[in-house]
Amino acid sequence: MTDLLEVSGLDVAYGKVKVLEAVDFRVGEGEVVALLGTNGAGKSTLLRAISGVLPPLAGSIRFGGQDITGASPSAIVRAGLLQLPGGRATFPGLTVGETLRVGSLCVPKLERGPRAEEALARFPSIAGRAAQLAGTLSGGQQQLLALARVLMARPRVVMIDELSLGLAPAVVAELLEALAALRDEGVAVIIVEQHVDLALDVADRAYFLERGRVRFDGPAADLSGRDDLLRAVFLAGVVPSEVDTGR
Repeated sequence: MTDLLEVSGLDVAYGKVKVLEAVDFRVGEGEVVALLGTNGAGKSTLLRAISGVLPPLAGSIRFGGQDITGASPSAIVRAGLLQLPGGRATFPGLTVGETLRVGSLCVPKLERGPRAEEALARFPSIAGRAAQLAGTLSGGQQQLLALARVLMARPRVVMIDELSLGLAPAVVAELLEALAALRDEGVAVIIVEQHVDLALDVADRAYFLERGRVRFDGPAADLSGRDDLLRAVFLAGVVPSEVDTGR
């Protein structure tokens, strides 16, 4: 599989505190990759660096064969790499239709209407609610709307931080169905998820971060079978003694 997104030797810091160190990370077209780890391991930091929000201290980020290290967030979005933050990533005072228009600012005007219909068609629970204020939707519906907004740009890679955070099982199922459809269309998906079993069930490959370093990189099924690693980090808090590349 050809790498669509490739991160090499990435170092990122907040002030003088280094959060990521020598991180290698890759995603291919139509691939779902789970990004797992303990709280504070650097998962969200990695997504922010890829999005251009945090400048790296060292290393490189390539997308679609182009070096985007240091590129502006707007340029990265226009290139087709979008992030959906965790929680209710909507604007409460905007209607559903207005929210989708926010996601279409880089889309030609003639395409905005058809794309809005296409985006809403993926999520039956919010279809037909174009005039409703986003803030009056349920938390799950707001998250579905946030993903629909991201899809207005027809991204090549979607990064989702905390996929199931605070959502009812029915909403999570609707999200997962949408992600499966995106994968079938060749869109790559990166998910940060607190529920390990859910993430590994839908992912093709997985990365495991601990204290800013990659501790596992390999097929999701292989990490699912590593009870020693998962139990040590998620339950007992024991730090693995060796880096496991899974290769």
